[in-house]
Amino acid sequence: MLTINLTGRTLVITGGLSGIGKGIADLFLVAGANVVIGDIACEGEERRGERLAVIRCDVTREEDADKLIDFAVRTFGRIDFVVNNSGISTMDYAVDIKESDWDKVMDVNAKGVFLVSKAGAAQMLRQGGGGRIINIASQAGKNGYRCMGSYVASKHAVLGFTKVMALELARKQILVNAVCPGIVETDMKRRERVEGAQLRGMTPEDILAEDCSQVPLGRTAQPEDVANVVLFLASHLASYMTGQAINVTGGMTMN
Repeated sequence: MLTINLTGRTLVITGGLSGIGKGIADLFLVAGANVVIGDIACEGEERRGERLAVIRCDVTREEDADKLIDFAVRTFGRIDFVVNNSGISTMDYAVDIKESDWDKVMDVNAKGVFLVSKAGAAQMLRQGGGGRIINIASQAGKNGYRCMGSYVASKHAVLGFTKVMALELARKQILVNAVCPGIVETDMKRRERVEGAQLRGMTPEDILAEDCSQVPLGRTAQPEDVANVVLFLASHLASYMTGQAINVTGGMTMN
């Protein structure tokens, strides 16, 4: 049976303590990788285990992005994979979006990807090249969704930046791709259903039913559905893929 073995290789992932990020971190640990999580929710400054290390990281701060990569190198000697997973959302109709909310979402979702990718790629180049950068975008990077203007804009930005880095780093064998999840059952999605229901005069149960009705496979995703595709992109099986934006949407988005 074909298996993916990442023993001795190191993943750096942002936002890895919950939701999709936790699913990715857990799967990479199963595959044998060392895992370094940078998360603003980290209790304390940093902690280390045999194959798992965690450090507090605010991805909107360049010094934190640099510190995350440096921490990973000091702990495990090198980095092989960077997964930009940290993300937030706010809900409002476009004409009502607060400037502060717009800035906050763009800072985390777009600027955060830029800063951590920049630091991670620089380290991969210092190592002589090779490596994978995988950005967790969204089907919102390909479509428009009501009440999510800032989030949609930020994820479109992630896909654009993914393509630029893929072009610039290809000759150094650093592959840069994005994953575009659909509706994934996380705490953030459950909060969005509550807020969206209030804005649209519906109930969260109505929103859930609407979500499921839009997915050809008939169900929303679990974090492991996304994690499986990220692991594929990190593996030797995806050695001829770069600059791609792969949908994991149960057929909801097909372009």
